[in-house]
Amino acid sequence: MRLVGENGEQLGVMPLYQAREVAKTHGLDLVEVAATSVPPVCRLLDYGKFKYEQAKKDREARKNQRIAQVREIRLRPSIGAHDLAAKTRVIEKLLDDGDKVRVVIMFRGREITHPDLGLKLEQVVAESLKGHAVVEENCAMEGRRMVMVLAPVAAPKVKKVKEPEATKKEEVNKEA
Repeated sequence: MRLVGENGEQLGVMPLYQAREVAKTHGLDLVEVAATSVPPVCRLLDYGKFKYEQAKKDREARKNQRIAQVREIRLRPSIGAHDLAAKTRVIEKLLDDGDKVRVVIMFRGREITHPDLGLKLEQVVAESLKGHAVVEENCAMEGRRMVMVLAPVAAPKVKKVKEPEATKKEEVNKEA
């Protein structure tokens, strides 16, 4: 097998028992890196330290991830114009944060006989959010509810980090 040292240096091709002896003298573990190559490649490293640093990198990567949530906004077919404008502003804010939005129109009583009103309402919402959203799932009836899913067009905006007060004071002193 081909043996690679702790710092990446090539230690040569040697039998398994000899590689184990080298690992034991250095106080390190013998880890197989590429089993399919001819000859197989093994590396000398402290496996516990390697696993710890790998877990640390994984935690750091997860910290920077953002999971998109599906938020729900409920409307009625008889909603007023100003109430609809307020709801679309809320939907716009949720989309700008990077979340998907499920727009649900709830029908009560005899309203269910007029699904065309719900369809028109969802088209109005989709049209007013044209620059912010893409219709991911078109209008579908689920019992007495009409559902449409909107997804954000662009990536979510990154919130700015506040500057420390000391740097603000220095900028004021430079201007004076």
